[in-house]
Amino acid sequence: MKTRYRLIRRGNRGRAFYCVDSETGKRFSLGAVTEDEARQIVEAKNTARRQPQLNLHIARAYLAGTDSGIATRTWQDALTFIIESKLGSTQRRWRCAAKDKALEGIRHRVIVETQAEHLLACLKAGTVSTNVHLRMLHNFCLSMNWLAWPLIAKRLWPAVRFKEKRAII
Repeated sequence: MKTRYRLIRRGNRGRAFYCVDSETGKRFSLGAVTEDEARQIVEAKNTARRQPQLNLHIARAYLAGTDSGIATRTWQDALTFIIESKLGSTQRRWRCAAKDKALEGIRHRVIVETQAEHLLACLKAGTVSTNVHLRMLHNFCLSMNWLAWPLIAKRLWPAVRFKEKRAII
């Protein structure tokens, strides 16, 4: 199989390394890296193209090198951590949110193995409160680096739609 990505060097004295996509002809900068690092990046892109089924396993192995709990940490663990970090009425609110039946779909799922479809299924099964708390839980996992990237982009989350409120006049 022909390699899709190749390494080129451009600029004065060969300081800039670029990766060229042989199918589209587009090139993009690899940033200020050494030649060895640039070769590794290009080789990783080609390997990922040749063996797509191994990508998740390789990524998990790299992540496990930085965080030993990454392969076993579940959404329930994240909920527990949030509850323990809160005080007073906020802690009570999070305890109630953690009991939400809509979260059963992801409660025991490993965080890094979760896909956007899992979160969207929880949102569909839940209420406005589910939407609000699941967003905060997702953002908490992102800020703790338990998720490498957002599962649902910020603008793609369903809007929070409260019911009409009534007041005594």
